[in-house]
Amino acid sequence: MKIVFWALGKQHDTYVKEGVEGFSGRIENYFKLEWELIPVPKEAAHLSAQEQKKKEATVILPKIAKEDYLVALDEGGRQMTSEGLAGFLQSRANAGTRRIIFLIGGAYGLDETVQRRANTLWSLSQLVFPHQLVRLILAEQVYRACTIIRNEKYHHS
Repeated sequence: MKIVFWALGKQHDTYVKEGVEGFSGRIENYFKLEWELIPVPKEAAHLSAQEQKKKEATVILPKIAKEDYLVALDEGGRQMTSEGLAGFLQSRANAGTRRIIFLIGGAYGLDETVQRRANTLWSLSQLVFPHQLVRLILAEQVYRACTIIRNEKYHHS
């Protein structure tokens, strides 16, 4: 199974880059991994929040293959424990999922068309985080899940 992280926005800020790269390298010991940063539309500053989400959706949706499993990070999604995430990843691998995409939306979230396409809506927390930190948290939690699947000592429950 290949894990793909998509994030709308700019390149990783320096305070996040090292951590994201570190956890990404560790994940690659378990699954193939790919990051893609999707630029915010150029005219975003002149668009309403709804218009911006729709514009972003026109970029995102064509990139998703029919057989891809899309996990959209959304504040209204279900929450999981670290063990729950590990079980989720293992079940997707067992189901023969070829590519699972974790999508971090833009500043205003994701358009409803993207949410409807998602196979799973997942909320990392009830707290609000800067998008840059969400990238780091996502990478760390997926790495943690990998170590739980293999019963390695990184995670202490």
